Amino acid sequence: MKTKKLLLEMQKRNTQRLTELRTKLEKNEVRAEDLESVQTEVQELADQAQEIADSLAELGDDPEDPPADPEDDPENRDEDPPADPENPPADPENRSGISAEQRDGIMSAIGKGLTTRGHKSTKAKEKEVRSAFANFVAGRISEAEARSLGIETGNGSVTVPEVVASEVITYAQEENLLRKYGSVHKTKGDVKYPVLVKKADANVSKKERGKNDGIPETAIEFDEILLSPAEFDALATVTQKLLNMSGAPVETIVIDELKKAYVRKETNYMFNGDDAGNENPGALAKKAVKYYESKPVDINSEGYSQNLYLQLVKFKNQPVTDVLKKSMWIVNRSALTVLEGMTDTTGRPLLHQDATDGVSYKLLGHKLDFTDAADGSDSTKPVFYFGDFKAFHIQDVIGGMQLQKLLETYASTNRVGFKIYNLLDGQLVYSPFEPAVYRYEVGTSAPDTP
Repeated sequence: MKTKKLLLEMQKRNTQRLTELRTKLEKNEVRAEDLESVQTEVQELADQAQEIADSLAELGDDPEDPPADPEDDPENRDEDPPADPENPPADPENRSGISAEQRDGIMSAIGKGLTTRGHKSTKAKEKEVRSAFANFVAGRISEAEARSLGIETGNGSVTVPEVVASEVITYAQEENLLRKYGSVHKTKGDVKYPVLVKKADANVSKKERGKNDGIPETAIEFDEILLSPAEFDALATVTQKLLNMSGAPVETIVIDELKKAYVRKETNYMFNGDDAGNENPGALAKKAVKYYESKPVDINSEGYSQNLYLQLVKFKNQPVTDVLKKSMWIVNRSALTVLEGMTDTTGRPLLHQDATDGVSYKLLGHKLDFTDAADGSDSTKPVFYFGDFKAFHIQDVIGGMQLQKLLETYASTNRVGFKIYNLLDGQLVYSPFEPAVYRYEVGTSAPDTP
């Protein structure tokens, strides 16, 4: 680990080199053929300055303290130093071939690298943005102040900063297992997935093909699954009393409430997709292939354990081999409770403790995780999902998360509403030839066919 003294020496050398490059640009000593290498070096030096600031912050140093040498601080430097008549610029006619726009661009980058304000640690910047966002939505700072701190506002809403959006999504990943084990795509446009719906037929021929005996044509057909982000919102309310208490951690209160409201809505959309008028046809409960018992299982009767064990073995072997190798279990709390009391034919617990991959259980050789979101219409019935959950694709639209403050709607109860808005979609995508996930609800039998 670098010492504070070494870091300060690196910081000084960094500043000296940036100052040297600035001087060369001011004297037109940088040629057009050297422009690209200078731009690259300036960017590398600016990145290094940020890394040094982060390291100093970890050591307990305040990265906002001015440099030890006042001459190193660009704020102590005159904007337009007096011209030296004995040392005129090396290229007064700008024969270097660099345009004024290119020169100003590099000078601006150097200025940001040199300013002590630009060397605030990443953690300090994130904390400042997080606090500014929460204080703005709580009404503690004006829109102008929020904008000066990097918060984008307009039309009655505020764009949720990346640091806060990431915090909300990270919490969603912890609570929504489909985010944890599925495939997440951050993009601006729609995402399309080709799905095989008709396989090609191969041919065999023992004799040599003649001139008029060509290989017969075969057709392959694909369907296209489109992830098309839908408008997605959730509502959280906070009491005026909490927001007005000077000692209350406003950013923690507001952001925690947003997390809870958002995650509840998102999780239900991905697992069940049953919101009236906003159904999700690709939700896990709808798209997973149903497995029905070959022999009825009643978990409230004696001797159910062996019957359920046999059904789970059959259920586990439903996916094709390629999918089976990548499969895991997701179950509801009722299923977990039943499994914890079950033993195999030798009397050993059916559910094994296993700390690998951050999951503490293994069932029949595959890791297992549980969530209340996997409940069916009756939460007392055990529900099992088994398969490759990477086939559940989630699209997050970059910069799509916004927040709107609702004052009048809840004024009569002395509360403030915060409506969080996002654009996303999440669907289980697979070919009918290789279903990715199966679903088994204990006690269900195949429906009667006409």
